[in-house]
Amino acid sequence: MGYRRGRGAVSNATGRYEGYERVALDDGWNNLDEEPPPLRTTVTIDSSRSVIATNESPDIPFDQSINPYRGCEHGCVYCYARPTHAYLGLSPGQDFESRLFAKPYADRLLADALARPAYRCKLIALGTNTDPYQPVEDRMEITRSLLSVLAEHDHPVEIVTKSQRVVRDIDLLAPMAAKGLARVNLSVTTLDRKLARSLEPRAATPARRLDAIRALADAGIPVGVMVAPIIPALTDPGMEAILDAAAEAGATLAGYVLLRLPREVKDLFAEWLAVNVPMKAEHVLSLVRGARGGQLNDTDFGKRMRGSGPYAELIAQRFRLATRRLGLANERAPLRTDLFHRPPRAGDQLDLL
Repeated sequence: MGYRRGRGAVSNATGRYEGYERVALDDGWNNLDEEPPPLRTTVTIDSSRSVIATNESPDIPFDQSINPYRGCEHGCVYCYARPTHAYLGLSPGQDFESRLFAKPYADRLLADALARPAYRCKLIALGTNTDPYQPVEDRMEITRSLLSVLAEHDHPVEIVTKSQRVVRDIDLLAPMAAKGLARVNLSVTTLDRKLARSLEPRAATPARRLDAIRALADAGIPVGVMVAPIIPALTDPGMEAILDAAAEAGATLAGYVLLRLPREVKDLFAEWLAVNVPMKAEHVLSLVRGARGGQLNDTDFGKRMRGSGPYAELIAQRFRLATRRLGLANERAPLRTDLFHRPPRAGDQLDLL
């Protein structure tokens, strides 16, 4: 399977757990020189029995999250979630962005989880692995159904997305924000529309993400910008411009993540560089290695998000200076948990007062 327009990954190599490997083979008709047909997106129902995932990572600001979808149509070639598709027997390449799994009953599973006597209210993050507002959300509205449950029970939520679709749910998010229960972060990788189209082929344009920041801020919803990921020698020159534009649009919070290339992502990203920016490819990867202890990924807590070494320190210093100049906060204020009220369970006595 070769390069397809509108897709981020150049190839569709088999996952690491498969017992075979796909190899492109010319059958004599020179078909390898032809552009492959468009790749259709399919959606399979995910039959998971639980919806809240937990983690104990010390370098992310939440320990509960929900991902309404597995796989992501946005097709960001650098996405660190791509290797998870290998667990499903699929490729982290083009399969990840075209063979999706959706959780249409996620709202019921969430309500059941919140109703358990042992449940303790803590921030739930949406969009930590795959985007909750990718195109399939237009028709499935799973993210909206989850927000409805959280809003009904005054449960705090924080969203990370690359999509302007989040403004659709301002009617839910604004009342929650007024109670100190909601916050949204827009991820902006570059302001260069052409580069964004190649890196993130089905995500919103940079201008539309800035429009979303403005709309959310105008509605009174705390909104941040995530400069993520910062790609050495490719997107890092535009970091200050992104922060300037986001602050002007109404963002009050900012963060960043330095590019990391786990497992299959390193090969997918190297392929993308070779096709799209061949003259810069080795320089980009060399800078990544320099910030990742000689590798293309670093799993150590405290380093995996920001990297280490001179290049990483320079990025950190530039970020600090820019956010200080713009008055953008680097630390998230806690959202409220004291307003939470548990959903009733079957057999619970009704309150007559």
